[in-house]
Amino acid sequence: MHNEDLKMRTKGFALAIIKFCEALPTDSTAKVLAHQLLRSGCSVGANYRAACRGKSKADFISKMAIVLEEVDESAYWLELLSDAGKIQPMTAKALLREANELAAITVASINTVKRNMAQAQGTLQSTV
Repeated sequence: MHNEDLKMRTKGFALAIIKFCEALPTDSTAKVLAHQLLRSGCSVGANYRAACRGKSKADFISKMAIVLEEVDESAYWLELLSDAGKIQPMTAKALLREANELAAITVASINTVKRNMAQAQGTLQSTV
């Protein structure tokens, strides 16, 4: 997946989270959970954009780790809303699927960069 495609996908995730939260009940528990979900769900894309501007491969990996934390946290809040009976489980199904897919893409990206760094290091050592 290309950078711009993932930027659009993470932004789409944030927009879907916003719409989802706006439709939640207005009791105090749902408001607190919605706030947490909004924060983590919207930060996935913001942190991915920051990762794309990383100063080095190590900086990219570090920022992508934050993306992974935020998308996993978003899944947690979605699960909690469902388990607390604030939403029907099917209501969050698509968002949970997208969160899991974004997590898998993030892990694959981190692993690819780490593998490339290790290969580059091996190439450097073999030429010395």
